Formats: sequence, C-alpha cells, structure tokens
Amino acid sequence: MRTNIVATSRFLSYVLRHRPDTIGVDLDEGGWIAIETLLAALARHGRPITRDVINQLAAGTDKQRFEIKNDRIRAAQGHSIQVDLRLTPVAPPPLLYHGTVERYLARIRQEGLQPRGRTHVHLSTDPQTAAAVGTRRGHPIVLIVDADGMHRHGFTFYQAANGVWLTNHVPPQWLDTFSSS
Repeated sequence: MRTNIVATSRFLSYVLRHRPDTIGVDLDEGGWIAIETLLAALARHGRPITRDVINQLAAGTDKQRFEIKNDRIRAAQGHSIQVDLRLTPVAPPPLLYHGTVERYLARIRQEGLQPRGRTHVHLSTDPQTAAAVGTRRGHPIVLIVDADGMHRHGFTFYQAANGVWLTNHVPPQWLDTFSSS
C-alpha cells in the first residue's frame, strides 16, 4: 500500500505542478482545482483514486506536497507552470540549505542556484532535509545559503505551506558548502 500511495503522490505532483493537461484539466490562476473535478478526470484517465486518498496525501506523506482548501486542492510548491501561489514575502531564517550533487557544483559556483524548470529555487531549513533532497540524484552535497545576507540586500523569500523556502535565484556569493565536521 505504501508504494501505491507514493506513486499516487508522485503522479498527482506531476499533474498539479507540471502537466494538468495529461488528464484533461485546467488549474485556476492559483494552481487550484476542485477535488471532484480532479477525481473525475483521474478516473477517466485510468487513475481512479478516492477522496480518502486525496485527504491522506494532503495530510502529509513524506513531502506534504498538497494543500486542500474549500474542497479544492493544489500543489504546495514546485511548479514548472505559471501559477500565483499568493505567497507573501517574509524574512527568512539566517541560513537555509540546498541539496545537490557533485556534477552540478561547477555550474552552481559560476551561476548560483537557478530555478531551472521550476518557478523558484527550493531551500530547506536544515541540512538533513537538504541532504535528503540531494540524495535523489546521487551522493548529496549540501550548500549553505546566507539567506539573511541576501534578504538584507533586497532578495525576496517566500515560505510555501509545506515549509519549503522559495526565492527566484541564489547568486554564488551567497553560497558555501556545508561541512558536518
């Protein structure tokens, strides 16, 4: 059952973050869709799930990827399509962290952290979470982001409903490599 929930969570993330058209739906400007509309579209496309599964996913699997409000659902963050999450800029903690792998370090040291196919750079509040993110692509390297310094120099930060910190770009001068020693 756990594998099925994880697979369902990943598929819903794909639909709600990147490709709602794969099941023939549109999201509103905030990334929301009525749960009943989503469930019907999933069933029509051979991926039927129940409202209980939606509630379980929104309550938080491993990543708390979803939000539910007024019988609507959306991805909390991580979009590659334009949506207005209506996040309010907030002052970040002094340090934030980003997980990556060795093969990206040279480019990151040159360009900084870029959103690439996403709308924002994603940052964590602790090195353990960042390391877990980096592990998805190999042996993780954790970067430290001087979020306080960036904020004092006019960079904007947001915090998504699931606790992930977002910003548009992290220039290389605001990065350091985390050392556990």
